[in-house]
Amino acid sequence: MGRAFEFRKERKFKRWAKMAVQFTRLGKEIAMAVKAGGPNVESNSRLRTAVQNAKAVNMPKDRVEAAIKRASNKDESGYEEIVYEGYAAHGVAILIETATDNTNRTVANVRSYFNKTGGTLGKTGSLDFIFNRKSIFRFEPGDMDLEEMELDFIDAGLEELYVETDEEGKELAVIQTSFEDFGKMQKALEEKGIEVKSAKLERIALSHTEVTEEQAADVFKLIDKLEEDDDVQAVYHNMAE
Repeated sequence: MGRAFEFRKERKFKRWAKMAVQFTRLGKEIAMAVKAGGPNVESNSRLRTAVQNAKAVNMPKDRVEAAIKRASNKDESGYEEIVYEGYAAHGVAILIETATDNTNRTVANVRSYFNKTGGTLGKTGSLDFIFNRKSIFRFEPGDMDLEEMELDFIDAGLEELYVETDEEGKELAVIQTSFEDFGKMQKALEEKGIEVKSAKLERIALSHTEVTEEQAADVFKLIDKLEEDDDVQAVYHNMAE
């Protein structure tokens, strides 16, 4: 089946192995939400979203509750959210979102990953012309009329509505709005009784860099190192599909 198939298969197994890391990241998001708005899910929309995302990936309920309880402790230190930007090998733009309790450790690790894989860590804001922050909501469409839904959500800031297939082959409807319309769209979906599988602020690449299969493998060496770091919450790139 060729090298490309083996490479994709290897990355799929790595994703499965990262489940524990994913739970850690969600635990941090829950903690930051509690620190910012309190432990009440009903009154704290950021916490409600974090818990919703945790449920979507089957994070155990006791771990969710433990994260909320731990963050509610006033003596528990919080996390600082920092974004790092740079270029991987072959000119591919990389943006990293982190949540850390030790900024010196985090920046040292991130710089090391770039250096070891032929990349360059840049200045914050240097990739603003490449990545745009968007609100992304995913849910199972079922027998919903998506064309009618487009009309229903225009007032809530709908920019795009499309269908994608997840790694398990399941179809998901995806709504995209501006960064500023996250809360408005979240409320509109709740009022319609739509069970959202995930609600996130994501970085969307406005331009893309073409690379060969071999060059992509070089870039993924950096991405894999970043994604394995406990301080890293999300990694974005602008490689063309």
